[in-house]
Amino acid sequence: MSFNFKGQSAIEFVILIMAVLFLFAGLLYFIHGKIATTKAEAVTVAVNEISITVQDEINLDHSSANGYSRQFFLPPNLNGFDYTAQIIDRSVYVRTDNGKNAVALPVLNVTGDILIGNNLIYKSEGIVYLN
Repeated sequence: MSFNFKGQSAIEFVILIMAVLFLFAGLLYFIHGKIATTKAEAVTVAVNEISITVQDEINLDHSSANGYSRQFFLPPNLNGFDYTAQIIDRSVYVRTDNGKNAVALPVLNVTGDILIGNNLIYKSEGIVYLN
């Protein structure tokens, strides 16, 4: 009695290949999730940094003497995401255009608004002007 096991070997080989492909797909899914999380965290940090930068510039100008002026720059995008920065009701409000990240921080009274790019902040007669 002689049995031919060639068919069984082929099935086992296919099962082994499928298991390896399944594990590889799972690994790719895990790596993609980590990359997406890291990118989202980087955008959140960038939004926070922009709002803190504007807040610090306004606070510095308020504590300075009349005639003080300074320029500061806001980048055109945050890690590839467009954003807006505004001063609304004595708060600096920065948010990404997709609406997933936003920060509002309190600021002292300032006249003017924030621009993406170069900004000029100065103090004249006790009033802080922005752009």
